[in-house]
Amino acid sequence: MASEDVKQRGEAAAVSTFVNLAGEAKAATEGVKSPRHALLSISKSLAAGGIAGGVSRTAVAPLERLKILLQVQNPHSIKYNGTVQGLKYIWQTEGFRGLFKGNGTNCARIVPNSAVKFFSYEQASKGILWLYQQQTGNENAELTPVLRLGAGACAGIIAMSATYPMDMVRGRLTVQTAKSPQQYRGIYHALTTVLREEGFRALYKGWLPSVIGVVPYVGLNFAVYESLKDWLIKEKTFGLVQDNELGVTTRLACGAVAGTIGQTVAYPLDVVRRRMQMVGWKDASTVVTGDGKKVALEYTGMVDAFRKTVRYEGFRALYKGLVPNSVVPSISIAFVTYEVVKDLLGVEMRISD
Repeated sequence: MASEDVKQRGEAAAVSTFVNLAGEAKAATEGVKSPRHALLSISKSLAAGGIAGGVSRTAVAPLERLKILLQVQNPHSIKYNGTVQGLKYIWQTEGFRGLFKGNGTNCARIVPNSAVKFFSYEQASKGILWLYQQQTGNENAELTPVLRLGAGACAGIIAMSATYPMDMVRGRLTVQTAKSPQQYRGIYHALTTVLREEGFRALYKGWLPSVIGVVPYVGLNFAVYESLKDWLIKEKTFGLVQDNELGVTTRLACGAVAGTIGQTVAYPLDVVRRRMQMVGWKDASTVVTGDGKKVALEYTGMVDAFRKTVRYEGFRALYKGLVPNSVVPSISIAFVTYEVVKDLLGVEMRISD
């Protein structure tokens, strides 16, 4: 009898232990996502970033094309003189389609670029925040503007490097005219032609100033946008916050401020990059010297391109095309579109989280 009682108690204890272990295992795995769920979440995040990039660039495509034309036009043969005149000239000489010339190539580049950029920022933010919390010993620590700047810089470098050949080809297709020395029929033809005739390195012309420029540009975009949003929400400034969220108009304004600051700081590097891409292909690299001779410029590197641009055209040349690029910063549209699409797709984490 006593042995049966001991046996029953032993069985009860075993069952209890099993139940407790099962409960602990369930609690431990509740926060762990299945591989399928994680893959779906990543796919949605990449899709949101890609859609954001495509929508934002298409919305400002005419201004984007005018910016590039202003950046590379021959200073002694001015065709585009300002935003309004430049857009009217494109309309008159090339029609409506001319305003969106190169946009297909631009979207083919910007969609994967934007997808990688936003996703990389989220991952870099999580990694940097974890390191910061470990270093400070404060599990409740939040990202600071400097840490956001670092995460944005990492995201920009990764995205730029991954899609740079497409950006180089897009630049050439955008400025291509009937008189251009090479006529590219499309993205694939341009890529293969450059690779065959100029070599693999030509696909990465201007990469260094691009990477250097993307650090302050993308870094400041994310840092200013997120910090400004965070400040408005915490301070509940001007009654702009409803249910701990900012409206679309307010977020667009935050993005516009971030984009304007970022591109103003990094713009000279963008001009130099574009000019290095066009060397040997278009008359944009041709200048007229003091004695009236035309000289086709060749750049030995980023510093040389800066020096020759300032020497022959003055410091203002480093900011050619900045005004049309500042009218409607595409980054503001991209930020808001990204967050809206992620809401629609039901992705749990946003860039603010």
